[in-house]
Amino acid sequence: MTTMQPESSPGVAVAEDGLVLLDGPDGVALSMTPDAAEVTGQRLIEAAAAARRQRDGGE
Repeated sequence: MTTMQPESSPGVAVAEDGLVLLDGPDGVALSMTPDAAEVTGQRLIEAAAAARRQRDGGE
C-alpha cells in the first residue's frame, strides 16, 4: 500500500477576469470568487498555525 505524502510545494494563485485561480500540484486547479479566496486564505493561515503548534508539541 502506498502512503500519500503531504505536499511541500505551495500552490500559485493569480487573479484573472475577476476570479482567483489556484494552481496546485498534480494538476489540481480551481477558481474562486474573491470573497471565497479571501476566506479560504485566512482558513489556510489559521490551519497552518495550528499544525505548527501540533508538530512542535504546543497543542
